[in-house]
Amino acid sequence: MVFTTVALALLMMSVDSTIVATALHSLQDGLRTSINWAGWTITAYSFGFVLMLPISGKLSDRYGRRRIFLGSVVAFAAASLCCGLADNIYVLITLRAIQAAGGAGFTPSATGIIVDHFGDERDRAVSLFGSIFPLGAMIGPIFGGLFVSYWTWRGVFFVNVPIGVAVIVLARRYIPPDRREGEEIRPRMDVSGMVLLGISLLAAMFSASYLGEGNARAWSPAVVVLLTISVVAMWTFFRHINRSMHPFIDPRLIYGPGFGPVNLINALYGGVTFGVVTLIPLYATNRYGIDALGSGLVLTAQGAAAIIFSITAALALRRTGHRLPIFIGGTAIAIGTLLLAISPIADIPPYAWLSASAFLVGAGSGAINPASRNAGLQLAPEHSSTLAALRSMCLQIGSITAVSIATAILTSSNDPGGIQARIYVVLALLLVAALPLITRAPEHHGSW
Repeated sequence: MVFTTVALALLMMSVDSTIVATALHSLQDGLRTSINWAGWTITAYSFGFVLMLPISGKLSDRYGRRRIFLGSVVAFAAASLCCGLADNIYVLITLRAIQAAGGAGFTPSATGIIVDHFGDERDRAVSLFGSIFPLGAMIGPIFGGLFVSYWTWRGVFFVNVPIGVAVIVLARRYIPPDRREGEEIRPRMDVSGMVLLGISLLAAMFSASYLGEGNARAWSPAVVVLLTISVVAMWTFFRHINRSMHPFIDPRLIYGPGFGPVNLINALYGGVTFGVVTLIPLYATNRYGIDALGSGLVLTAQGAAAIIFSITAALALRRTGHRLPIFIGGTAIAIGTLLLAISPIADIPPYAWLSASAFLVGAGSGAINPASRNAGLQLAPEHSSTLAALRSMCLQIGSITAVSIATAILTSSNDPGGIQARIYVVLALLLVAALPLITRAPEHHGSW
């Protein structure tokens, strides 16, 4: 019941990450706004989610996983209710940022709960998280389409309310209270570190968002200024945490032996792969003229493969260790990405070719998921919530970077389908070149 409770919360969050996109047009008409402002309901969520991830991870380690988990669910469900009732686009965008702040607390606190209460089975329980996210991403557009077609766009937000109430009831009943560590004196929160990291991430995400605009250029003053602010703030952040007695995030968890390679693997084979998958429907339409429904259904093959291979890899992880499934999965992702760029051979229909390529990418990402989740956690279980937050942040950064650069290139192209094929070739080569990094990942067999 503990796993069911946290899994239901993660499923609610993953559904929300895709369901809103299906309602953008209806939302635009309902609130009488522009498509740009309607799109900010997704952008604001991404900003709030990435900014709050490291903070929620730190708070979970500091004040207790159950407490932060419950607070996150309450915030997410309450904000969802208010989003559904909003009658102003600016209010809705603000509420989406608040909703994201709640959603950002799910993965860190849920991972900590699993690590604390599952003993020798925690590696398998954490591994199975990987099958929840693609499931939510698959069913989100389906529910979104049903709500928009037969009810209202507000339903994409209202659906979270009963699920959130159920999670709160189950959590209070089945998740054990946080362990009390006596009357130890907690050091003050590192506010300076939090602010510096927040400025760096916010500036980087604004520059990435700007790059996705139609007339944006990489050398535009706005992009250059924002990236400069981001780099300076990040440099100052690392300088600060290396000098602080009680840093916001322990530097070794970011770039220390074992942790650094795992974070890079998550950004490349997790985040960049998600960016590859996100762009597949656009690619299917631009290059092969497949309609919106058909291009979206291509992702069904990817999602199904991710679920199947994630569960399989989770069950085999104790025998395979961490490096083997990451290497096999990374190779599969690189091959699948390259196949996306190649024209179909032997008179294979484009839809079948794209589906098969997407399936291979999904199989690779599913194979990697359990190992990439456990590799860092088993080195420092006491920091499980912070490590889970760092992993999610690396995924988001890798995805946002890949999508923003690709869309910036595509906006100035007269042949978007052909250019995107070349982008896929470059990304496949990048993933192949990064394979030696896997040898630096921490190896482990059995439970931890």
